[in-house]
Amino acid sequence: MEVYRRALEFVKFADEIRPVILSRRAALAEQMDRASDSIVLNIAEGAGEFARREKARFYRMARRSATECAGILDIVRELGLVDDFKIERGKQQLLTIVAMLTGLVKHCDHSSRP
Repeated sequence: MEVYRRALEFVKFADEIRPVILSRRAALAEQMDRASDSIVLNIAEGAGEFARREKARFYRMARRSATECAGILDIVRELGLVDDFKIERGKQQLLTIVAMLTGLVKHCDHSSRP
């Protein structure tokens, strides 16, 4: 799945900026780890699910984790921990992931209706 590949790319991005965040806000770095991993893991669970409703539920959870990562990037930007260029790169990755997940949720929700 393309969205899964994109989510893995974001995990790599999050890991690149982690040392800088960790040096000033360890809890925030840990939260970014959990949330970015959660995107990937929920996409994987949704892909392995047969029931459309359950698939949509996992994709919604992945989408929430992606928007959580966007919020973390906003905090990181506000604190001046990472330069704007890198933050924008991460935000663009997340926008793409959220858009793709929204499409998957709509497809699953539409397909599960009688």
